[in-house]
Parts: sequence; C-alpha cells; structure tokens
Amino acid sequence: MSSTTPKSIFKGSILKRVFSFVKPYRFIFWSNVVLSIVLAFATPVRPYLVQATVNLAIGKIVALPVWLKWFIPAGAFGDVTKLILAISMFQVAFIMLETLMRFFFTFGMAWLGQQVIRDLRNKVYDKIMHWEMRQFDQTPIGTLTTRTINDIESINDIFSDGLIPILADLLTIIVTLTTMFVINWKLTLICLIPFPIMLVATYFFKESVNKSFIQVRNAVAALNAFVQEHISGMQVVQVFAAEEKEMEKFTKINEQHKLANIKAIFAYSVFFPVVEVVLALGIGLIVWWVAGQSLDAGMLVAFILFLNQIFRPLRMIADKFNVLQMGMVAAERVFKVLDNEDVTINDGTYAPAHINGKIEFNNVQFAYQEPNWVLKGIDFKVEAGQTVALVGHTGSGKTSIISILNRLYPYQSGAILLDDHPIETYSLDRLRASVGVVLQDVFLFSGSVYDNITLRNPTISKEQVHEAAKMIGMHDFIMRLPGNYDYQVMERGATLSLGQRQLLSFIRALLYNPSILILDEATSSIDTESEQLIERAIDTLIKGRTSIVIAHRLSTIRKANKIIVLDKGEIKEMGTHNELLQLGGFYATLTEMQFAQIKQAQKS
Repeated sequence: MSSTTPKSIFKGSILKRVFSFVKPYRFIFWSNVVLSIVLAFATPVRPYLVQATVNLAIGKIVALPVWLKWFIPAGAFGDVTKLILAISMFQVAFIMLETLMRFFFTFGMAWLGQQVIRDLRNKVYDKIMHWEMRQFDQTPIGTLTTRTINDIESINDIFSDGLIPILADLLTIIVTLTTMFVINWKLTLICLIPFPIMLVATYFFKESVNKSFIQVRNAVAALNAFVQEHISGMQVVQVFAAEEKEMEKFTKINEQHKLANIKAIFAYSVFFPVVEVVLALGIGLIVWWVAGQSLDAGMLVAFILFLNQIFRPLRMIADKFNVLQMGMVAAERVFKVLDNEDVTINDGTYAPAHINGKIEFNNVQFAYQEPNWVLKGIDFKVEAGQTVALVGHTGSGKTSIISILNRLYPYQSGAILLDDHPIETYSLDRLRASVGVVLQDVFLFSGSVYDNITLRNPTISKEQVHEAAKMIGMHDFIMRLPGNYDYQVMERGATLSLGQRQLLSFIRALLYNPSILILDEATSSIDTESEQLIERAIDTLIKGRTSIVIAHRLSTIRKANKIIVLDKGEIKEMGTHNELLQLGGFYATLTEMQFAQIKQAQKS
C-alpha cells in the first residue's frame, strides 16, 4: 500500500488529472464556483442587518446603506417599528434565498463528485479488464477491489468536502474578517487575540488525523484482501481445521484498523472542545471591550455573530483539508492503476472474417518470472481441423502453452503463428472469439443457467441455446431444474456438480462456435458416468475444429492426430498414440502406469 506523504500529495499533476474528469460537467462546476463566491459575500450581511435592527430598537440612529433602501418601502423610514419590521422581513427573504443557494451549492458539488467517480470507476475497471493475467497473479484481489471501490469513493470527497468547499470557507472567512475590520478594527483585533491557539490546535489536529487516515486506508485494504481471499478459499480453511489460526490473523488486522480509527477519534475529541474554548474566549473579549468602550449593543450582537461565522468554517476546515488529502492519496493510487502500461495487453489490428485454425509454435520461450523458464524452445505445428493432445506431469508446461496461445500472458522469445500470422498482430477480440476454452475449474457467475451459457450476449437466441444443449446432451437435465433455463446458479456454480458445470461450459463453447477449441483437463476428477457424457460432448465439439486437448486420462486423447509429450517445459516426444507406444519412451511408460492403476481399481 502507498504511504504517500503530504508533500507528494498536492502535486499539481494529480489535482489537474482529477479535475480533467470535470470537463464534461464544466457548467455545473463553474456554476458552483460562482455560487461559492456569492455565498461568501452574502455571509456578513445577516449580522450587519441584526446590528441595524438592534440599534434601531434601542433608539439609536442608524445610517442604512443605499442598497438596503432599494428593498424597503419608502413609507417605512418615517416609523421605527415599520422600519424594523421591513428589515426583519428582508432578513427572512434573504435567509431563504441564501439557504436555497447553499442547497444548490451542496447538491451541485455532491452531484459533480458522483459523476466524476462514476466515469473514473468505469475507466479503472475497463483498464483492469485489459490487464495481462500476470498482474492478477501478483496483486491481491482485495487490493484491486479497494482501488476500484473504496479509493475511488474517496475521490468524491475532493468535490463534496474538498478543494472548492475549502476555498469557499477561506473566502467566507476573509470576507467576514474584512467586514469586521471595516466596522471596528480595534474590536476585531481584540476578539482575535485567542486566534493563535486555534491555529496551533488546527495544525496538530491536521497532522494527527492525516497519519491516522493513512493507517485506516492501509488497514481497510488489508481487510479487503484478507476477507476476499479467505472467503474464496473457505473450503480449504475448514477442511484443514485452520479456522482458529486464520481468525487470529484477521483479529490482528482488525485490531490495527480499530486503533487507527481510535487515533482519529481522539484527535476530533480534543480539537472540537479546543475550538469551543477559543470561541468562548473571543466572545468574552468582545463583551469586555464593548462594555469598557461603551459601544452600542448592536455591535456586540453583530460581532458575536461574525465570530461564529468565522469559527464555523474554521472548525471544519482542518477536517476538510484531511478529507481532501486522503482523496488525493486515493487519487494517486487510482492513477497508478491507470498508468500501469507494463501490464496492459497490446491489442493488434488484424481481424480476418474467418480463422482456419492452423497453429505453429517456433522455438517459444516463456517464463512467468524470468529466469524461471516454464517453456523452453517449444516447436510444433497443428494443421487446421486437427486435434493435438498435450501430455505430461503437473508443471510440465501444458497449461502455459494454451495461456500464451490465448494471449493471457506474453511469451519472451520465439514466435506463435495463427494461420501464418503472428498472434500479436490479431485483434484481441477477434483472436479470443476464435479460441474457445473449457477449463478444468469451470467458473460460473451468480445468475441463471441461461445467462451463464450466453454470458448475456443479446445476439444468441433461446433456440440456439436449446439446440446446443441438445447436442451436448444437457437439455433434458436443464429442463428438470426448477425454472429450467432460468434456474439460479449460486456463486461459482455451487449448486451444480463438477460434471454439470463442465457440460454447461461445453454448451457455452459450442454456442460461440470457435475455430480453435482448447480443453484443459476437461475430464479430470469426473465420475465415470459424467466422463462418458463429457467424452460424447467432446466428440461433438472438436468436429471440424482445430483442437488442443490436455488430459490426464489417456482415453480422451487416443483419437488425437498428434500427441505432444512435455516434461519440465520441453517436448520429449511427439507422434500418434501407436507411434509413441512403439517408441517405448515416456508416453508408453505413462500409459502402462495408467492401465496398472485402472486394473488395481477394478480389483479393489
């Protein structure tokens, strides 16, 4: 997590980038800037009117400004009671107008903030969607969730409680102080005697809350990452009875979050009473000076109101500054996501109407992290319409081959050609639309069976879905579910068996009609009955397509046109089933081991 210091937070570039998202809503933005200026100059008007009203009530002659005379009927100037009533009515109307303007200012800034974070969140999520898979391998999901949700939400505070509100408060304080100096500069200096105490308290409050806010943000990110990871892996936690140990870890992270918040609460608990004490001292000095100098009661009341109008924004300005600072910290983190070009997949432009499916690997080297090579000089060719099977122990590089073919990861050297064109030149949309993948661990989203099959593609009709399900042999099973195709699948398909989830993924692959089909361990950990269904479905899927099959069970790869045997990232053998058996090498040994396991299982 970032530990950005205040000096680095307020770089103009960060603030400039945040406000670049305001451009589509510039009318609202500048309208609120104008409103903030109008409200700042309107703030001293009410205390001044109260002063005039009080002085008129005690029989003192008051010289009203010209602008006020425009709003008072001429007949009111000959009668003090009527004049007081007219000024009071003007005050009521003025308060209503001021309240309305404050509503538009507050709502406008909040509305602007929501528009900005919506646009920014869309941009960040779109960016994450186009990252290479290695970034997800290195970044905890909870951290990305924090960036996309919590941090972007904090950027809203830059608008609702940040820069413009702070500038509006500062302008209000300046205008009010100027008015006070114009009315009576000596009394103004007297009531500001305790002001240095306020400045010192504000500085320490800002520093204390800033540190605690950074700690809170770090703790929130840690909590998100921990909870996301452990809820996803709860089955492992429970199977190994690790609940108590994991609970201890969570308790420590949660304790750090609590302590960080308590530090912030303590700072607030000290700061606000100090503000009240300073305000009380200022009011006391006003009363003392007015009484000693025999000034009028109107001035006493007006200056008490003026002082409150200064301290009200001053009381909140340090808090708003910290909110702004945390918004800038969050913005810096979010922009790091947007600026991370190293992990963004470079899209090609080649998008042919049809891909035949000829695949060629030429001396391909690949490592998730160099120099730990996973694939070492891989060379093979698959003609369009052929089926190739990849065989080897766990970690031999089988899944890595299909990952780089689908451009989920970039390979370091060599070349991969698809229909004699480098795969880097293909448009990602066109490439991946032409490569269907059925994984061992089928991921189903929360939603209906229909939505999981079509992935909410509006161009796929129900008739097409039903036809594909019948071809795979799943239509009758789906029709027996409550709600049939509208049956709600729980997260990750928890309400369906592994075989059923696998068959649903086959329907999905068939519907998208890819030129190349990849089956990654599609029959592992499946019961015999489900395996027979899946093998029939595989025969349907691979017909007329270039297919790459990865499987532990040799029964699923015997029909392959070519079998590639991998070991530690290198190709050890290549040929048909019969050719490799006659060779008597690694594949033959693997076959004998499987047959021995099958015989042993039949005996037991």
